[in-house]
Formats: sequence, structure tokens, C-alpha cells
Amino acid sequence: MTAEAALDHAIASVEEQFGLVFNRARTLWFESAKQVHPELQPAGYKLLSSIVRAGSTNAHVLAELLDMDKSAVSRQVRQLEEMGLVESHADERDGRARVLVATPLAEERVAEVRLANQARLRSTLEGRSVDELLVLADVLRALGQA
Repeated sequence: MTAEAALDHAIASVEEQFGLVFNRARTLWFESAKQVHPELQPAGYKLLSSIVRAGSTNAHVLAELLDMDKSAVSRQVRQLEEMGLVESHADERDGRARVLVATPLAEERVAEVRLANQARLRSTLEGRSVDELLVLADVLRALGQA
């Protein structure tokens, strides 16, 4: 096999594995959403976990961060508010803008889900060296910026 063919084969293998990882991620988002609230959808979980991670943010930032349509973000945020998971306040710098903050209940539930997910990931990866994991993180970071 030529070097070019070997590279093509390796890239095809990476692409195939990404498909499997994305399928697993969708399943985990679904399961995680249900653990936070029985009616929460995966897209709502992604938004909520982003709000928790940020501390506070706005719908425009979320739409850009998650590459979602602003109207879809608005609908999800409304549902999160109705579920008691997010509060919306007027932005002190711009009264027209709204700042989104997770409620203590949401922070607690998202933290529980993240701990469970991290434990699962740890059990899967614990046989790898720290150096291997750092390389993996670096490769994922590069792919996330591509």
C-alpha cells in the first residue's frame, strides 16, 4: 500500500469512527436530557449545559456556539424557562437584550449528569496513558476548529 493510500484508508477509518461516536453522542444527549427533566429534548439539554458551563449567556451567543437557528434557540429557551431550568433577566448593559442563567435545580441536575458521563468516559479510557489522552484532546480540539 502506498503512503497516499494508507493515509486515505486511515482518514476513512477516522470518518467511520466519527459516525459511530456521533451516534453514541446523540443517544447520550437523549438520555442526559431525560435525566434532567422527563420532557427535555436533546437540543434543550445541549443549550442548558452550555448555559450552565457559561454561567450566563444570551440566545444569540448560544445560536452561534451551537450553530442553531435563532428561532429554534428561542423556542428551546422558552421551554427551559417553563420547566424551571432557566431564568431570563434584562441585560444590565443593554435593556433590550436578555441574559440567560441556569436555575440552581438545573445546575444540580446537569452536574449529576456530567459526573455520570465523565465516569463512563473514564472507565472507557482509563487504560490509556495521560499522553495518549492529551493527544486525543488535541486532535479533537483541532477537528472542532476545522
